Amino acid sequence: MTDLDALSVNTVRGLCMDAVQQADSGHPGTPMGIAPVAYTLWQRFLRFDPQDPIWPNRDRFVLSEGHASVLLWSLLHLTGVRAVDPDYEVLGRPSVGLDDLKSFRQLDSRCPGHPEYRWTSGVETTTGPLGQGVATSVGMAMAGRWLAGRYNRDDFPLFDFDVYALAGDGCMMEGVASEAASLAGHHGLSNLCWIYDSNRVTIEGHTDITFTEDVAARFLAYGWNVTTVADANELEAVERAFHSFRAESERPTLIVVHSHIGYGSPVEDSPKAHGSPFGPDGVRATKRFLGMPADEDFFVPDGVRDWFDQGIGARGAALRTAWQERFDAYRAAWPDLADELERMQRRELPDGWDSGLPDFPADPKGLATRESSGQVLNALAQRVPWLIGGSADLSPSTKTRLTFDGAGDFEPDDPSGRNLHLGIREHASAAVVNGMALTKLRPFWSGFLIFSDYAKAAIRLSALMEIPAVHIFTHDSIGVGEDGPTHQPVEQLAGLRAMPGLLVFRPCDAGEVVETWRVVAALRHEPAALVLSRQALPTLDRSRLAAASGVARGGYVLADAPSGEPQVILLATGSEVSLALSARDELAGEGIEARVVSLPCWELFDRQPREYRDQVLPPAVTARIGIEQASTFGWDRYVGDGGALIGMHTYGASAPLKQLLTKFGFTTQRITEVARELLAARTHAGISREERGVRP
Repeated sequence: MTDLDALSVNTVRGLCMDAVQQADSGHPGTPMGIAPVAYTLWQRFLRFDPQDPIWPNRDRFVLSEGHASVLLWSLLHLTGVRAVDPDYEVLGRPSVGLDDLKSFRQLDSRCPGHPEYRWTSGVETTTGPLGQGVATSVGMAMAGRWLAGRYNRDDFPLFDFDVYALAGDGCMMEGVASEAASLAGHHGLSNLCWIYDSNRVTIEGHTDITFTEDVAARFLAYGWNVTTVADANELEAVERAFHSFRAESERPTLIVVHSHIGYGSPVEDSPKAHGSPFGPDGVRATKRFLGMPADEDFFVPDGVRDWFDQGIGARGAALRTAWQERFDAYRAAWPDLADELERMQRRELPDGWDSGLPDFPADPKGLATRESSGQVLNALAQRVPWLIGGSADLSPSTKTRLTFDGAGDFEPDDPSGRNLHLGIREHASAAVVNGMALTKLRPFWSGFLIFSDYAKAAIRLSALMEIPAVHIFTHDSIGVGEDGPTHQPVEQLAGLRAMPGLLVFRPCDAGEVVETWRVVAALRHEPAALVLSRQALPTLDRSRLAAASGVARGGYVLADAPSGEPQVILLATGSEVSLALSARDELAGEGIEARVVSLPCWELFDRQPREYRDQVLPPAVTARIGIEQASTFGWDRYVGDGGALIGMHTYGASAPLKQLLTKFGFTTQRITEVARELLAARTHAGISREERGVRP
């Protein structure tokens, strides 16, 4: 280790200590212990240009142990990483200035408590929930392999980036990390390196109270290359480990690094170093141990920034410049492929991307929305070459397999295929798709709605990061039938709808499926969840009903009362819409005028102007019935206090579908009964149509 190496490492440590101490909040211990490893990676290996932090072939660095965020903020500051705006333009100001570091964990700071994608340039993914970072890194590495498989040419190796993820003991305990590691080992992702910061401390104490397994042996069983660094402070040993990773061509690599949490502090190797500032006396004592000025805060010695400029700065700039020159020549030789890549980076779609979407004629028998979605997905994928995805071992059921000529499978010996086999790993599947979306592909994954519970943490992060990941869920209701309550979703729709920023679609027929995909494909900064039926649903006759393009507004009047002045409004989603239409017809025979409103996407409907929402749901019409084969949670805002709900208040049961519908009240008879009861109650209360000034 040179003097400048040691000085730089200790500068990082000093900034970390000071930021946590000033905030009186944070996790100083982990950055203190692992700083030499992060420094070695950034200064000697990482192919990253601080002046252009979104260069497509950059190496990715993921801080999976996100509680150590101050380590990343210090590195972004010292390396001079530039800020990038939402339009992907590199700005003149730094991503993390010294004042940003001084406002660590404060309101609107660019240095929040955990790394947040899109908020601070240089953050490749939002981390904090342990295990999520490493799992997402697998998606990034898979995306890198896919990009190379599709776009590299003999004279133009455009994509060969590596993905590094720094993880701690907590990440190694989380199940999602194991799911993702197993998948990475299967695919032989030699462009993936996880750095395991083994400091043997968690919040409750030393890891020997809960975690005594041989992690290295586990990863060897997964098919990984495993190497060990006995002391994080030995930079040359750390460097050899990274060279070992670089030399590996068939397996992902795990570097097990033994570090000392809170290195140099009075609480070194103690759980006390994990989640609390060292205190003023502890900070001064640690700085004295490190040979830094004890009473100078946020100290950056002369020469440190220049040293980083000569290392990662010069290397990254040279690599990025050479890549840009190569891409310019590539554009001349392969203009169509270059156009794809440029559109992909801007999250734009090809011209005419929706011109081949299928048209489904009216059909009373219809087909399951999972079936129509599969057809639309295949048509769309042929026009958007970077639309890629698969399922958690369920594509025959979710109908998400891409079947057109040339689609192929993503496999270890051929990473250019468009179909992903993710195995029975729902949580990792969602995290992998996040990683692919962060690499600018348009990825999707699929599973049964009931098992969305296994993936909620990663789905939530896709919404938090504002990335256009697509989560496809089928078998959306008690329509699963004989499989029984273990497979019949009840509360899952409400849970998904509760996530800010996630668009949840439950289309009622093939026509709404087409329009759902038209909306979802064009999203740039929002994830979507498609909730689709197992059973066939009638394809509605749009010549006598409203156009399915109403999906773009989230909700619309599908069938109005003949007079345009409804006495009762029937609101439904998915398979229950056709049931509402049937009830409308029966009510009409009794002289009761009903309006049917389809609400395929609550989030989009809620964004519409008040004038439009009042047109669809006139405030004066308080007799409203919400109908959905799911928990009624959330429906009150549409039906109001005077409305009624026909939904699930218990779990389901194992029985044929028709018996279930009768048992739980999803019948025309039940809807009409409730409608009559609501109208009778209003008449009894003196709220007649005449008294409201409504024409008879």
